[in-house]
Amino acid sequence: MKTGEARYEGGEAVRRRGALGPGSEPFAPIADFGFLSDCETTALMAPNGNVEWLCLPSMDSPSVFGSLLDRDAGYFRIGPAGVEVPAAQRYIPGTMVMETTWWTRGGWLVVTDALLMGPWHHETERSQSYRRAPTDYDADHVLLRTVKCVNGNVQVRMDCMPVFDYGLHPARWEYTGQGYHEAVASGGGLDLHLTTDMNVGFEGSLATSRTLLKEGESRFVALSWSTHGAPQNLKEAQKRLRWTIHHWQHWLDRGDFPDHPWRSYLQRSALTLKGLTYANTGAVAAAATTSLPEAPGGDRNWDYRYTWIRDSTMTLWAFYTLGYDWEANDFFHFITDVAEKSDGRLQIMYGIDGRSELPESTLDHLGGYDNAKPVRIGNGAYTQAQHDVWGAIISSIYLFVRKRDRLDDRLWKIVVTQVEEALLHWREPDCGMWEVRGAPQHFTSSKVFCWVAADRGARLARLRGADEAARAERWQTAADEIRDDVLANAVDERGVFTAHYGSKALDASVLLIPILGFLPAEDKRVRETVLAIAEELTEDDLVLRYRAEETDDGFASDEGTFTICSFWLVSALVTIGETERAKTLCHKLLSYASHLQLYAEEIDAHTGRHLGNFPQAFTHLALINAVMQVIGIERGQRLFPFT
Repeated sequence: MKTGEARYEGGEAVRRRGALGPGSEPFAPIADFGFLSDCETTALMAPNGNVEWLCLPSMDSPSVFGSLLDRDAGYFRIGPAGVEVPAAQRYIPGTMVMETTWWTRGGWLVVTDALLMGPWHHETERSQSYRRAPTDYDADHVLLRTVKCVNGNVQVRMDCMPVFDYGLHPARWEYTGQGYHEAVASGGGLDLHLTTDMNVGFEGSLATSRTLLKEGESRFVALSWSTHGAPQNLKEAQKRLRWTIHHWQHWLDRGDFPDHPWRSYLQRSALTLKGLTYANTGAVAAAATTSLPEAPGGDRNWDYRYTWIRDSTMTLWAFYTLGYDWEANDFFHFITDVAEKSDGRLQIMYGIDGRSELPESTLDHLGGYDNAKPVRIGNGAYTQAQHDVWGAIISSIYLFVRKRDRLDDRLWKIVVTQVEEALLHWREPDCGMWEVRGAPQHFTSSKVFCWVAADRGARLARLRGADEAARAERWQTAADEIRDDVLANAVDERGVFTAHYGSKALDASVLLIPILGFLPAEDKRVRETVLAIAEELTEDDLVLRYRAEETDDGFASDEGTFTICSFWLVSALVTIGETERAKTLCHKLLSYASHLQLYAEEIDAHTGRHLGNFPQAFTHLALINAVMQVIGIERGQRLFPFT
């Protein structure tokens, strides 16, 4: 397939302003996309009103709209004819419902987009995929788009062109019903039902409609993919849209957010994490997308639509801290489910449905976002040895138990299995938390997480009482041995922690040393490490994971700064008492948020351009931690959430 070409001046895409055409459009900057979710699937919408990413029936399924990765892989646009750039775009406050306002020569138009939520659907039969306790609400499996002319008159155009199975199979449209208002597109084993009060016609695989709206008039179009059914008329569409708006606002009301100028960033991050949660299992996907590049035109393109065990501790802390115990518990039960099934062989990641096989392949028929190839699905890193998994899951259990002061036999069995695995393997090299595809090393952060497994395991053993006293002592002795080994082999002559044994290179993952409590913040080595990273591993104050030329990660290309690492630096600066510097950096990082307060994985420090998969859960988790740390310091409260 041919993909659109884009020039860059100062790092910003220069967009052509011609007629919409998926074969000729350049790619919108990653940060310009809006994010929709119904907690089963997700969608990304470009600023021109184009839905460019939607995977069905779940967020890690093949795409039906994939023009994010190739301009001929499917799209769904509704908006004013001949106008591509909106006047404004926002979320309706407290929701995952987007509102885009358009100005045309004739009038003003407002388009509202949502993946609908509704009441629980399975009252007479059980869901075959739900593993968590059902709630009062459920995904409707409907993408609803409404348009309203607020003054004047506007010519509206709707174009819907699904291409199933990641752009392989164009849709076959047929009318259903008796008029021009209902149609179905089939392909890839999936039926998409289009319902609208506009008249629809077909041009090959494209369903299209044109209508003139006058002041006060509204229309709707709904795309549905299950037996739940779409709205049949405008009144029903507006009613179900209101239900969805109220659902999200009620959900946000359950949270506990400080009254602070940065509260909106916390709320949007919470909504984003909820949107990346797969309600059926409680898993939290790392991102909604695959293969958005970490460098323009580069090959560091990965599938992030899975859940990483290393994210678990920060995910639980974020949900618990903001008052979302139900979501925290659902995710906790997901990770304990997979740990129980692993029989000690815990992987670094799993499918959002809990599957363990995630074979990686490339989709060579897709041109990639802005010509960045290859496009990958699956993630071969699931087979890697990464020694942070044991510490992550034990730390998660520790957080969970601290909320209840109770450790039952099921969890204790998992603790014993995972701590013993950590103690069996901690002396071995691994691929590290950055999943390098070069030679395994004795990564410092991996050893630290093995220490976390032993240290938190010993604390949990003490909760079991006298019967486990000997085990607690043995595990604590092992934790002390691991710490002594790290201090002997991972500290350079300056007293700074390095990326791995035998290296002088810096690595941002060691910022977790004070955050995880491996050493007290007052330790001189901690302070020197944090300041060294702040001075030597940054570009315009933003933190790199590592210098690519100093780390054998299997790639020759560069990448942007890792936003999670920058937020880690904020938290680390707070722990060592550099509070003003932490506040200044946090304020700067928040200024890099998209217009919708979303973040990708990386930021180009020179242009502010977002890079990598989007929106990125880990970035928003680190934001919550950093912002809460700074607010806590302002209010005289020192938070040490993971110790």
